[in-house]
Amino acid sequence: MAWLNAVPKPDRDSRRGQAEAPQNKLTRLEDLKRQKITPQMPPNPAPHIIDRLIEMGITEAAGMGAVPLSWREIVAWQEGTWVRLPPWEARLMRTLSQAYLTESRLAESENHPAPWHSGPDRRAIETEQARLEAVLG
Repeated sequence: MAWLNAVPKPDRDSRRGQAEAPQNKLTRLEDLKRQKITPQMPPNPAPHIIDRLIEMGITEAAGMGAVPLSWREIVAWQEGTWVRLPPWEARLMRTLSQAYLTESRLAESENHPAPWHSGPDRRAIETEQARLEAVLG
């Protein structure tokens, strides 16, 4: 989710990153929707966990930006919804919030791959090498 909701930016040290003025760009998800492409998502064996995390807010606002969900926020959600989470699930909510925040910061790089992407397989690498050899000789 964090990767899809990030607005990719070029590396600041690159020529393009220095030349481009900051502009209001689309998130990856908005760009895919604009192109009428359905994003490929990994399987989710526990959708109720993600639903609860989204309901809690995923992250919290702080003075200098977003921070992971606090224990206070997790407890407040439990009291407000009358859902008592087992301790392992409450810890999981906080860990998922931290992971979301970390991934959202990494995903700001336009070169950062989707976290569920396993990378090219051997066949794709061999095909690309053959193409390069055909062009470069």
